[in-house]
Amino acid sequence: MQNRVQDERLLDRRVFLKSGIIFTGAALAGAGLLHGAETEKKSEDKEAEVGPPEDLMREHGVLKRVLLIYGEALRRLEAKEDFPPEALADSAGIIRRFVEDYHEKLEEDFLFPRFEKANRLVDLVKVLREQHQAGRRVTDVTMRFANMQSLKNDSERARLVNSMRQFIRMYNPHEAREDTVLFPAFRKIVSPHEFDSLGEDFEKKEDELFGEDGFEKVVDKVAGIEKRFAQDLRIARRLFPTTARPPLSANRGRRKKWSLNAAIAPRGGA
Repeated sequence: MQNRVQDERLLDRRVFLKSGIIFTGAALAGAGLLHGAETEKKSEDKEAEVGPPEDLMREHGVLKRVLLIYGEALRRLEAKEDFPPEALADSAGIIRRFVEDYHEKLEEDFLFPRFEKANRLVDLVKVLREQHQAGRRVTDVTMRFANMQSLKNDSERARLVNSMRQFIRMYNPHEAREDTVLFPAFRKIVSPHEFDSLGEDFEKKEDELFGEDGFEKVVDKVAGIEKRFAQDLRIARRLFPTTARPPLSANRGRRKKWSLNAAIAPRGGA
């Protein structure tokens, strides 16, 4: 019980309450920073298309795809359907290694300090930092319980479900505020030379951690996880066609959707 209480406290309610207020104010501040952007030279526009903010937005695509995997895992858990737990563990591993240890570190080391130095969007940056830390604690829980043994344990399965829900709830608005407020404003607070230099630094760090074409390799891993979930579902449909009621076992729940009453009805008069 103590562990469960600790997990539920991982995300301080104040982070969410405060973020709603701060994000609204930050959006207004960001609008001021972006004023006049349409008058920039065409050469600068072309340069911005491949700048550091756009690299970070592209990496958010990886995050979004993993959030969709989390959502599918939650759906199957709630419907008592099977899914490959090792694929979920691999998804959490991508969040840890690529999103938290690489992508977020870039933001914390290169973007956040520059906004703070320029005294721009500092309240938003503070919330984003707090959410990074909270997200890492949540990922610890997901990685711990994303396995078959934990799925068989009611308490551990509940903690796994809670951790994924918390992560999705926090990171959908988190990445949206970065993409629409923080990243577009970044170019306004650095010189063109610094902007270009950071792009090179980002690329070197990516190659150092993931090898050449590191981003493409991570995308391929995510695609592989998606295929494992899809393959598991296709196998389930072959084994249990919609005309037949799927059997239950210690490790296998219902393979298809039933009405709520049918789902909770006792079997065999028990």
